[in-house]
Amino acid sequence: MTQPVPIRRERALRSYLRIALELATAGVPVLPLREGKVPFGNCRACASSACGGRPHMKSAGDCCCPGVCHGWAAATTNTDVLISPAWAAAWREAQAVAYHPGGAGLTIVDLDNAQAVVWARQSLPATRTVPTTRGEHWIYLGATRSANSVRPGVDIKSHMAYVRWLGPGTGTMTPLPSAVRALVEREETTTARGEVVSSAPELAAWDATVATGCRHTERYVRTGLERGVAMVRARTESGAGSKAFGVAQFLGKQHAQCPGPCGLDVMGRQIITAAVSVGVPETYAERAVTNGLNTGMGRAA
Repeated sequence: MTQPVPIRRERALRSYLRIALELATAGVPVLPLREGKVPFGNCRACASSACGGRPHMKSAGDCCCPGVCHGWAAATTNTDVLISPAWAAAWREAQAVAYHPGGAGLTIVDLDNAQAVVWARQSLPATRTVPTTRGEHWIYLGATRSANSVRPGVDIKSHMAYVRWLGPGTGTMTPLPSAVRALVEREETTTARGEVVSSAPELAAWDATVATGCRHTERYVRTGLERGVAMVRARTESGAGSKAFGVAQFLGKQHAQCPGPCGLDVMGRQIITAAVSVGVPETYAERAVTNGLNTGMGRAA
């Protein structure tokens, strides 16, 4: 007999929380992910970095918000926090569990396709591996800086990043090899196809809590933003910077007549992150998106 949806949902909820508690007990900082496998958005008190941020973020602050705020930075090993009333609503909506690898002293080599897996098997020492939808996660002991697109289909996730929990994997974890550290250093200091690549930290996605004055529905805004981000990410060879400007300009026009706030700064950071992930220098991406939003809103660029 088919089980009612609420019963299935309650079982999934208990499963996510059980996994989170087990990981936290083992010293792995965890957090729930919502629909779309992204972190929960900031609460109103933390919107637009009004709280100053958490102490261990890139822009360090003294925020001690009890909720699931600040994306990856909300990850915790405190089991009392995980089962607290402030996190209860997030667990009820959770679609997955994520963890902060850098906080556990780990680095994940995220291999996004079969070609990347072949490269890793030829170039990196064996370690614990976890199958993903499109490739594999290779887990090493030792933390480093996170970086996107260090080579085709390869991201490095450690500090200031989150990774979806897909199981313990198989194999024995080995120390982080110099080859992986070299990829991160090269990504930070040299050019890729004539451009300097930077890596923006993974941020919480836009949601209605940062758009209390927006006249559009949350679904409408999310759909437009997600399509725009996908268009930027699709420009893997060239044109991502121009596309980021165009997407930002379009979004600015959409919200030009709203009383605000609409959370355009959060949308802008998501577009910037998408552009950086395909090789646009971060300073260029920031300028393009800022100019796009301003011209779309009818302000001087």
